[in-house]
Amino acid sequence: MATRAPLIQRTAMPGLGLSAGITLFMLSLVVILPVGALLAKGASFGAGNVWEVVNRPRVWSALWLSFRLSFLAALFNLVFGVILAWVLVRYRFPGKRLLDAAVDLPFALPTAVAGIALTALYAPNGALGSLAAEIGWKIAYTQWGIFLALVFVGLPFVTRTVQPVIEEIETEVEEASATLGASRLHTLRHVIAPMLMPAALTGFALSLARAVGEYGSVIFIAGNIPLRTEIAPLLIVIQLEEYNYDAAAAIGIAMLVISFAMLLAINLIQIWSRRRIGHV
Repeated sequence: MATRAPLIQRTAMPGLGLSAGITLFMLSLVVILPVGALLAKGASFGAGNVWEVVNRPRVWSALWLSFRLSFLAALFNLVFGVILAWVLVRYRFPGKRLLDAAVDLPFALPTAVAGIALTALYAPNGALGSLAAEIGWKIAYTQWGIFLALVFVGLPFVTRTVQPVIEEIETEVEEASATLGASRLHTLRHVIAPMLMPAALTGFALSLARAVGEYGSVIFIAGNIPLRTEIAPLLIVIQLEEYNYDAAAAIGIAMLVISFAMLLAINLIQIWSRRRIGHV
């Protein structure tokens, strides 16, 4: 007679109950309770009223701007973050340690300071903004400025997530592929990319999540013009400053639903990529 597998897999390390309790407590305190409070506020406000607040041209424009530019910035970081991680792992060059340390700068730099620095640099009278103005390209106070700020804050998530995976890929794998007659492009597509895909998608999701909720580094360089360069987090702050907590909760719920849908899609792609690698 077959025996059932235990619901909980025991390990040699003690303290399952204590560690699980601490984990659930911290998860509830940091994630579940704030999200639950937001949903409870929306429920007390009423679904119809929530939709009435969200279904306005200014709110839709801000939501579309925030999620569209966040997605594009995350895609940009996905490509160039992986390239940067590959360069930092596989090549030796002068200033490598300085470049490696600079990758973590957006983590340590306060977002408001980053926004002020980017604005000073890319404003029409800034060092790079003046050069762009000579060719008729305005960066600060446009959507290009928002995109630049989101790239700045999200790039380290991709690079630092992919970098340990690249370190584990031995060069012998590429050499074996080359000795079998594969081109560099074929090796990249069929050998390297499948191994990097799960970590790269994780970095993409982290970069996207950071960009969607970014506020401090964006408001200084965005211009904050309604229907043009106004982001959704700024709308929430405006409602809070006017003590309109119900409207702020409604916009927050809209952002929560859209973010959840996007992250769910990314996780499904991750699961598919892992299964695909496992069958190879």
